[in-house]
Amino acid sequence: MSSSSAASGVHPIAEASPLSLCAREPHVPADRLVAEMVPPPRFDSVRFSTYIPDPNQPSQTEAVRVLEDFAGGLGGAHASGAGRTGKRGFLGFGRSKAPKAPSGPRGVYLDGGYGVGKTHLLASLWHATPAESSLKAFGTFVELTNLVGALGFQQTVQTLSGHRLLCIDEFELDDPGDTVLVSSLLGKLVEAGVALAATSNTLPGKLGEGRFAAADFLREIQGLSAHFRALRIDGEDYRHRGLPEAPAPYSDEQVTKAAYATAGASLDDFPHLLDHLARVHPSRYGALTDGLEAVCLTDVRPVPDQSTALRLVVLADRLYDREVPVLASGLPFDKLFSEEMLKGGYRKKYFRAISRLTALARDAKGLVSR
Repeated sequence: MSSSSAASGVHPIAEASPLSLCAREPHVPADRLVAEMVPPPRFDSVRFSTYIPDPNQPSQTEAVRVLEDFAGGLGGAHASGAGRTGKRGFLGFGRSKAPKAPSGPRGVYLDGGYGVGKTHLLASLWHATPAESSLKAFGTFVELTNLVGALGFQQTVQTLSGHRLLCIDEFELDDPGDTVLVSSLLGKLVEAGVALAATSNTLPGKLGEGRFAAADFLREIQGLSAHFRALRIDGEDYRHRGLPEAPAPYSDEQVTKAAYATAGASLDDFPHLLDHLARVHPSRYGALTDGLEAVCLTDVRPVPDQSTALRLVVLADRLYDREVPVLASGLPFDKLFSEEMLKGGYRKKYFRAISRLTALARDAKGLVSR
């Protein structure tokens, strides 16, 4: 290594240092939040025809049939409620003399474990719904609440009321404020004739259980449940079905070398990254990963508290959506969360994060050979 290279700290196999997530503090305008309410890149090309049901799980095949019917039933619907004429469709889409709120559930709720393909099916529904992209919205529950925070409640209602379909992925209530907010928002959208579809690991009537005094907000939770017909999808996590176990963590040297050898890779110390996430709003985590080809992390260790853990879950979701491989040293990803966390009210979020990070770690195996 030349004296100049040594002084600059630049690795000899690269002309420039890797990127750093900790150096990024993105600011996301509200109009970008709305424009990006489409299926993430990982699900750009998914369709019902590309979903491969487990032959041992008939509920998966049934889910495809029901959702195809649901999409077909949205062909004549629009936000005012008019246009729902002709043959009666799925969930009470029927003949109407004047615009009015439909009776009965106005949406479908996909309930199931991790990795059974719920997001694949939700994105397929979005693609199959016969409407312009501008009349369909797709986002995670967190992204929806962030949109309300950016636009305000009334503007969000006005913006989404013109849509034919709203898809909400990873529907989970974490606090009473979200319960009241989302209950009111979805009620307004259903009144406007917007069809709903959501995924979650928790049945609608059980939302918030184990996280706050859900019994005190039973009316709101029951109101949310009334908007949906629950559709159970059974099965094992496809991300690990018939695949080898996730690779063991690499050494700091291997991770650092891979980061310098991979164009568009970031390199961060894991504890420092967790601290940085506390300074960036979760609505910006997608922008935090813009342009990244790989994320390299050194010194992975257990997260210290629940607030930090929940922020990490959001980052894991955004990396998974964007198919960004994650190469790491330290502890394996299944050791990120304490036993207490994995038994608590947010356990389903943590198991999802472990599943997704494990898949991304598997995707990163090729980086160490460069």
